Parts: sequence; structure tokens; C-alpha cells
Amino acid sequence: MKGLTLRHLRYFTALAQQGHFGRAAEVCAISQPALSVQMKELEEIAGAPLIERGARQIRLTNLGVAFAERAAGILRSVDDLDGFVRAAQAPFSGVLRIGVIPTIAPYLLPALIRHMGQAYPNLDLRPREAITQTLIRDLGEGRLDLAIVALPVSESGLHEEPLFEEEFVLVRPCAEANAPVPSAEGLLEMRLLLLEEGHCFRDQALAFCTPARVGSREFMEGSSLTTLVQMVGAGIGVTLIPEMAVATETRLADVAVARLPAPRPKRMIGLVWRNSSPMAGQYRQIAEVLRGFGPSAGR
Repeated sequence: MKGLTLRHLRYFTALAQQGHFGRAAEVCAISQPALSVQMKELEEIAGAPLIERGARQIRLTNLGVAFAERAAGILRSVDDLDGFVRAAQAPFSGVLRIGVIPTIAPYLLPALIRHMGQAYPNLDLRPREAITQTLIRDLGEGRLDLAIVALPVSESGLHEEPLFEEEFVLVRPCAEANAPVPSAEGLLEMRLLLLEEGHCFRDQALAFCTPARVGSREFMEGSSLTTLVQMVGAGIGVTLIPEMAVATETRLADVAVARLPAPRPKRMIGLVWRNSSPMAGQYRQIAEVLRGFGPSAGR
């Protein structure tokens, strides 16, 4: 395909993922007319239509679907080649794109960014916060190099490096500070506040409760741990948060924190990268750094 460039492939991949010229243009950091020109040029190179243009969204033709799959594979190979070159040069240099889930990012990223900036001044660390499903997709498609998530993710083609375990703690109004700590069964008798659906921490918290009774319950929801803790401070209910978040989230809230009875709920935090990445050796060094920022940092 004479005239085909990596730019064409990256723009087309973004459009295939977003299904909308405006959103894809934002992702690619170009104007919508410029993206449209690039896509028309790509279709001329391909010699056939790849996109069905609608008033509100686009759809891929059958050829476009197959083209998108192969384009994503080519871009992953190019990113791995870039990683190979970086690995052969000075360690920890260039761009490192790292994704972090929202229940970890505010508590782990500041320390990591400070440490990496001091230890590796030639490294351009670019963090991104998103839910697990989005991070794993972007990691597999080459838009991220690493992701810090709760394990396991159980995705073929990805390496999971365990970092540390952390417990969940109970947050309740100060007026209830001296009340007995409820069991898992007892939590379901209370007004339990949870993150909205899509957050893996919600599922992990519910797993501690009696599974047979969870399905019949409706829960009050919040979009962040900060919101949940503030709602508890207002007397609306109780919630569970990861140990790492305690110091930050409870500092300005009128709440009390308690350890739950054994077996206490907990999660394993890990670092994930593609098996094909030539940077695995450096990523394992980053994992060692992250192990030093475990639950003790949250205390």
C-alpha cells in the first residue's frame, strides 16, 4: 500500500475505537477536518471504503473491521520496537505511559512520580487514571506501557507482577466509633456506601459481604473514595476503603476508622505489562520501587 504511514494507522485506530470523528480528533490532538482528510486519504490508498459515515457516529465496513484489527497489531509491534530501542539505550529514558486505577492513583502516584523524577531525570513519566477495564484494553492495544491494578486480571498476553497486599478498613461516623465492629453479615444490615459500577474495588468490597444476599440489595453509590468518606462524615452510612487511602481521605472528614474482623478483606496490587515488551527488565525494577510505597505509605 504505497503512501501508507503510521499516522494513518494511528488516526484510523483511534476513529475505530471512538466511533466518532470529534472524539477521535480529540484523542489524536488534531482538528476534526484534518482527521477527515487523513481518513479520505487512507481510503484512497486502500482503494475501498473503510468507514460508513453517519450523522452522529461512524461505522466500519467489513473491510474496515479487518483493517482495524491488523492496524492495531502493527502499532503494537511498532511500540514494542520502540521499547526495544529504548532498552538498548540509557536505562529509564524516553516516554513511559503508565495507567493507574482511581483507588490507587491519588495515594501512590505522587510518591512514584517524585522518586522516578529524581532517580531518572531522562524519563518522561506520563500517568493516566482510568478503571481497570479501560487500562487493560489500552495496554493490550499499545496505548500504555504499564498498568497498576488489582490482581488478577487474567488476560492472555499480559504479565502480572504482584507488588503488595492491602486490607480494606471500615469507615463510619465518629458517633459510632465505640460501637462493635460489624461482621460481613452485619455490614449488609447497615447503609453501605459503594463506588459506582465499573470500579473493581466495588466488586472486591462486595465479595467480603455474604454473596447470597448481595444481589437483592440496593446500595448508595459515589464516584470516588473522597465522596464516599464525606458522605459517611455527613452521617449517611458506612463504607469500606483500601488501607492506602486512609490517611488522605479521613484527614478532613468527621469519621472513625476500624479494622474488620478476620478474615479481613484485602486485595493484591500488581504491575501489568505486555509479555512481548522488551522493557520487562526495567519494569521489574519499577516494581521493586513500587513495593516500597505499599500500605505503610498510606499510614
